[in-house]
Formats: sequence, C-alpha cells, structure tokens
Amino acid sequence: MLLFLDVDGTLVPFGAERPYPRYAPPRTLPEPAAHPLLTRVDPALGTRLQRLTELGVELVWATTWMDDANTTLAPWLGLPPLPVVDWPEEDAQPSLGLRAPHWKTRPLVAWAAGQPFAWVDDEITDVDRAWVAARHPAPALLHRVDHRYGLTDRDFAVLEEWLTAGDGPAAR
Repeated sequence: MLLFLDVDGTLVPFGAERPYPRYAPPRTLPEPAAHPLLTRVDPALGTRLQRLTELGVELVWATTWMDDANTTLAPWLGLPPLPVVDWPEEDAQPSLGLRAPHWKTRPLVAWAAGQPFAWVDDEITDVDRAWVAARHPAPALLHRVDHRYGLTDRDFAVLEEWLTAGDGPAAR
C-alpha cells in the first residue's frame, strides 16, 4: 500500500499566527540543511513515518520538492531515499473545469495503478475524494492535514486506524 506524502503544509507547517518551534539537526547530516524552512520539521516525524512502514506502507514523495525531498528532507527525518512522483507537464492534463480535483489527484491515482493508497496533503478537498471514489477501484484514504501544524498525533491516529481497519492493508 502506498502513502503519498506532501511536504509543504504537511511536514513543513506554515501560516500559523504563532511562532514555529525550531529543531536542530537530529544527526550529522551529509550536507548542511539547505532549505530555510527545514528547521520547522520535527525530526521525530521520521520515526513515526517509519512505524507506518511496519504496517505495510510504502512511503512515496508527492511534492513539488521532487528529488530535493530525498536530498534534503529524507536525511533530516532519518528516512532512506523514497520514490518520487514525477508530475506530468501542466498542459498534459486536460482541464476538468471549475470543480476539478486538485492537480495532484489524477497523477496519484495513475501512480497507484489500482492498489490501495493513502494521501496526506493540506490541499485535499471533497472534490478529490469524490473523484477518487468514482475512479479508483481499491481503498483510498485522502486525509487533509492542517497546514498551520503539519502532521500531528491526530493525523497519525487517523492513518493508523485506517491501515489496521477493514479497508487497510494491515487488516488483510
């Protein structure tokens, strides 16, 4: 089962009215932290994401960071390099009008190729959920993360519950 991970707003919180905690590099990194917002990412999230892999999840970057997520963020989180969704050119996707799903939705369904998946992102809407439900034959969880906080205990609880419930792969 795939878990598509967005970065901005999901792992890197933004937009809150309060100051963000700043985290020190969790270990000696191969290169200095290059991204100016990297210190907003709690390194403990890496351990939590690794635990999800024990439930049968394959982590996949679903972010505009592309492979920078592997060179910058993965070492910070203590994760190995992950597969990266290669987004199609903007013009390659026909327009679906005003009530169209998020631009990531169709490529993620194509990447999943009929297998169960979860997607965590701060821009998921009910339009995306309806589009996936109508076109994807396997179970899918589209979970919206509050961009002001990024992934929280509550978000991990939702993921773990879905993974171990009747529709998730760990329940099979």
